[in-house]
This record gives sequence, C-alpha cells and structure tokens, in this order.
Amino acid sequence: MPSSPFLWYLALLISLYLSGTLALQQRAGYGYRLTALEESTLDGGCLVGHLKVKQSTSTYGLDIPNLRLFGHENQKRLRVHITDADNPRWEVPYNLLPRAPPPPPTKNPKTLSPFSLSSYPGSEFIFTFNPDPFSFAVTRKSNGESLFNTSNFYFVFKDQYIEISSQLPETASLYGFGENTQPGGIRLRPNDPYTLYTTDTSAFNLNTDLYGSHPVYMDLRNSGGKVSTHGVLLLNSNGMDVFYTGKSLTYKIIGGVLDFYFFSGPGPLDVVDQYTALIGRPAPMPYWALGFHQCRWGYKSLSVVQGVVEGYKKANIPLDVIWNDDDHMDASKDFTLDPINYPRPKLLKFLNQIHSRGMKYVVLIDPGIAVNPSYGVYQRGIAKDVFVKLDGQPYLAQVWPGPVYFPDFLNPNGVSWWVDEISRFHQLVPVDGLWIDMNEVSNFCTGKCVIPTTRQCPDRKAIKPSVCCLDCKNVTSTRWDDPPYKINAAGKKALLGFKTIATSAMHYGGVLEYNAHSLYGFSEAIATHKALLGLNGKRPFILSRSTFVGSGSYAAHWTGDNKGTWEDLRYSISTILNFGLFGMPMVGSDICGFYPAPTEELCNRWIQLGAFYPFSRDHSNFASPRQELYQWNSVAKSARSALGLRYKLLPYLYTLLYEAHLTGAPLARPVFFSFPEFTPSYGLSAQFLLGPGVMVSPVLDRCSTTVKARCNDSQGDVPTRHLVQPF
Repeated sequence: MPSSPFLWYLALLISLYLSGTLALQQRAGYGYRLTALEESTLDGGCLVGHLKVKQSTSTYGLDIPNLRLFGHENQKRLRVHITDADNPRWEVPYNLLPRAPPPPPTKNPKTLSPFSLSSYPGSEFIFTFNPDPFSFAVTRKSNGESLFNTSNFYFVFKDQYIEISSQLPETASLYGFGENTQPGGIRLRPNDPYTLYTTDTSAFNLNTDLYGSHPVYMDLRNSGGKVSTHGVLLLNSNGMDVFYTGKSLTYKIIGGVLDFYFFSGPGPLDVVDQYTALIGRPAPMPYWALGFHQCRWGYKSLSVVQGVVEGYKKANIPLDVIWNDDDHMDASKDFTLDPINYPRPKLLKFLNQIHSRGMKYVVLIDPGIAVNPSYGVYQRGIAKDVFVKLDGQPYLAQVWPGPVYFPDFLNPNGVSWWVDEISRFHQLVPVDGLWIDMNEVSNFCTGKCVIPTTRQCPDRKAIKPSVCCLDCKNVTSTRWDDPPYKINAAGKKALLGFKTIATSAMHYGGVLEYNAHSLYGFSEAIATHKALLGLNGKRPFILSRSTFVGSGSYAAHWTGDNKGTWEDLRYSISTILNFGLFGMPMVGSDICGFYPAPTEELCNRWIQLGAFYPFSRDHSNFASPRQELYQWNSVAKSARSALGLRYKLLPYLYTLLYEAHLTGAPLARPVFFSFPEFTPSYGLSAQFLLGPGVMVSPVLDRCSTTVKARCNDSQGDVPTRHLVQPF
C-alpha cells in the first residue's frame, strides 16, 4: 500500500482511469471466418459466401453465429449484401425501394477457393476476400486503386449492433452522409460526428442528425493529377453512427443488414447517374415549381394572403406560388378549412383569380390525425384500421391539433385511405401541390401516453401548443426502446423514442418502428405522390421535410427550420449541394431565415443567393416580423434584379430539371463537378454551379460588397460563361 494518503489517492485515480480505458476498449466482437464460397449463375452471375463467427462476445448482445454474403456486380455497380444465414432480418422493403433481392440458396453450387477474385467480364471492379478473419476489398480494375478495404478492423454482426470499417487514403475527399448542417462546408471533416436517424431537430443545430437519413458518400481522389470518383451506399434504415477519422471510416449500426452498393464513377456526374439509376431518378417537376414561392406560418386569414399576393404585384416582384402553413385549417386538423378565416366560397374565388394569372396554391398537411370522434378523417381512419400501434392500440401522440394518431404508410389500407382523403380534400379545395411536414415523425410527447381523465388539454390558443399535455411514461422496458448501443441521437445520445413514435410501436405486418423509423417521411411521400398523380395525371409537386434514400423520385425538399443569421445563410449552400448528391435536386432553404427575423442587409443578400436555389421560397415564423421581399425597398430592388435573372434562366433551369430526371444530375452542384482537376475546388462551399454553365458566388458576410471567388487553376481561368454578373 502506498506510504502516504496522496500516493494512495493517486494510485486509486490511475486504477480508475485504466479500468475505464479498458472498458472503453473492450472488444465488441472477434470477427468471422469465411468457410465456403460459391459461384451462382443466377442474375448474370454472383458469389455467395458463408461466414462463421470466430468467438462470441456479449458486448452489445450475442454475435449472430452464421452469416451469408452475396456479391453481385454489373459493369458500373457492385453489391455486397451480408445478413443472418439462419433467420430473416429487417431490410428496407423491396416494394418501397425496388431492387433485385439476393438469390435463394443454390442446390448445386460451384465451390471456389476462399482466395478467389471476383471480376466478371466488363466489370470495373475487382472484389477480393480474406478468409480468416474475414474481410473484403473493392478495387478499381483500371488502376488497382483500393476503394473500400475492411481488413485490419473488427467486423461485428449482432442483432442490434453491426460494426464494419474501411481504410481510406488521407488524400480522399468525402462528401455526403446527411441530413446534417456542416459548419465546415460540404467536404466532410475528420472527427466530426455523423449520426443518421430522422429527428425533428432544427437545421440551425450543427453536426447532428436532422430530418433525413442518407447513408451514402462520394469519394473524390486526385493522385498526381489523375482524378477519380466513386460512391458508396449502405442501404440500411436503422439508426447509425459513422466515424470518419481521415484514415478510416467506421459504421456502427443498430440493426438491419449490411447492403453496400459501390458505384464506379469515374466522374462525379457518373456517380450520381449510377446512384439514381438504383434508387430512382428524380421526379419530373412541374415547370411552375421553378418560380418564386412565398409562405409564412401566421397568415391568419385569407385576406392576409390576398394582401401578400397584391403586395408582390404592386412591388413588381415575380411570384408564382402562394402557400399556407396550417393557418387555413380548422383547429390544425388535416384536410379541413377554417370556416371563419378561410371560408370555402371566398377561398375558391381567390383560387380562381390566381389560377387565371397562372399562379399556384400549395398547402401543408401533417401526418398527425386529430383524435376526435366527430372528425370524418379520423372516423374513416379508425374504420380502416390505418394507424401505427402500440400494445395493439393506435399509438397516441400530440402535435398541433392536440392528441393524434399517426397513419401507417406501410399498411396498404393506410395508403388507400390517404389517397382517398387527399382526393376528398382536392374536391373541397383544388390545391396545386402539397407540403408534408413533421414527418420524422415529430411528437410533442415521449413514451406511452393516454389522454388525461381528470383534466383536459387546454385550448391550443391558451398555451404554447408544443407543450405536452398528455399523461405519458417513458417506454424503456424493451430492447427496442433502450438498445445496448446508443447512437448519438440529437447530438446527446437521446432515447430513440424521444419526441417521436415509441420505437417498440408496430407498423403493418409486425414491422417495428425501431427498424422503419427513418422511412416514415419516404413512405408518406410515396403515398402522397400516388394520390396527386391520380387526381389529374399531371406531374405532382410535393415538398417533404423528412427524406430517405429514393425520396427524390417523389418529392422536393427544403432544409427545415433555419435562423435569420449570416451563418445560416452560408450553411444553406452546403446542405443544398449535399441533397444534389442524394438524388434530390429540387431543394432550397427558407430565404431570409425561418426565425428569428433577419436584418434588412441579410435579407438583401439572402434573396441574391436564394434566387438561385433550385427551389426558391421565402418562409418565416409567426413570431417574427413579416419578411416578404417587398417589406424593404432595398430588398425589393434586389429581388427584382436577382429573380429577374432567375426568370431569364428558367428555360435553362427547366432543361436541367429534365436532365436530372434522366440522369440524376443535380441542378446546384459543387464546383468540382465541372473542374475535378482543380484541387482548391474540393472544399469550396461559398460558391456553386447551376448545371455546367452558371457559377454563383454570393456575398455571405455582413458589410461586404465584394466576393473573392475561386475562378482559376493551373491551366488557366474558368471560362467567363460560368460567371453570373454581381448585383
């Protein structure tokens, strides 16, 4: 024993430190070994491997003993699928995201050496294995470059914890993994957190999981002037943390399967083309969607909306689409009209007027359906049994109308009911598009809730409506509500069911919310698209807050609740460019910020940038002063100039939309898309291209009147045709 109290105390501290360190470094698993490798001729040829766990551990649960690996490739794409060999596991439903399923076991497989290479004729990849411990590598055939290599890392596969890593060269520039507001710009920074799990977390929160989940990245490399790009998708809807160190990439996933897709490029546009060929091409948007849009949460009456339209007309600022948040609803109930402030006869007359001028009208709908026995939408939903359930009963939550149930869009009855309700509403009000919000899903309460029996929720006008007034208890008794590994949800390892649906709730067919959570907005967009397409056969316009892989085939996106700050003005560029990589080219941010109010100078600069967002909309919060572009003379002048140029470019933008529908090419794209040899462009996040022909370099700092744009490389200047003249 140490001779003095000080030394004894020091020894104790060292012991505690070391024990904590050892606990943190405790192995989650010892990997697998490849026991057999078969070649199948199904679907043009594929490899099937059989893996057996080397040694089981109990950290984060027991290892799955036997795994099945499936590898298939065509010229430009390689798929590596790993799952439980003995029991079915959750995957992104094939009816939501159509793709070829893995082949069934073959009766007479051709057994290969575990060291065999997979290199099918015409493929641009070489796929190699290491048998014990099992690892795999993906190599570019043309130059032997390693694109993904899992050797020298732990490979762990448990029911609720999967870990896999890949080596990376330090020269790699990575982009993607969203939705995430990245203060450092579009290029991923080593050691920043990347968590994927859809949450109602406002976009001004940095480096945390936001509204969408897109587990895909693009890797741009420049080796001695030889540039190549490839893409990697992990098709998995479960929550995950991604750790990027600069030298390696590690996925820690809390369920599902490993379903990797590798896209060979070699250019950035090639990668997006190959990616959207798999997940679905971006939806063909109506031409009017490229016009300027105006919205505000707080247009309390139709007369206010009419005044906004006239305000734009008087200021000679173009306006193509006027929006309503939930202000048009009766007590925030979907598919209703406020009979006092938005009476139907007057609203129909207003719509006739704006339609005669070529304008359009878009309104919001939230997924939460008010629990109200006299509400027809609720009655029909109950009759068709369309709601997500917990313990056999519809899951009770609270959003703007008060107590609500959430439709289950994995339920065929839920989809048909939703289509019918939209049709009914369209007969009531011939809206031109729909805005689906709060679909992460957002909930003002947490856990298992009941409507209080001894009191009533106060009138929503008398309280802050986002305060939970239900009687709730946290649901942490199941392994789904409290999994062994805690992803960094909401940037603080929050419970997965915090302010959303309890993760032990059930969807149609016994599907756990734990697995399907991040698919909710995607499945709602599919159902909404089906409804609008069935109304008149015209191209639907849908704006969705929550998105997933493939959402771009059905909806546009805006980046959610931002702030009226110079920082948020700058952040908007990176987020918009990221969504172009995700296959969602129709994207924008709230111009001038959602809340708090912007300064006049900031709004001036924001419309000069926002006029070149693919989706260009001014939107604000009821608690902020009005910020339509005509509220300031200087902003109105800037708007006329910037939007005037946008409208001159509409034929060009519409051509880009068509190109996006054919090839996935983003409208707004990073500079390196056109100049991949120009290495300073790899981190550029303060300027971007619209298609190949227009460069936008906005003013992003207060009290500035000049911009220092990167416009040249070692081979000369970027052609002047790429430059937009300053305002």
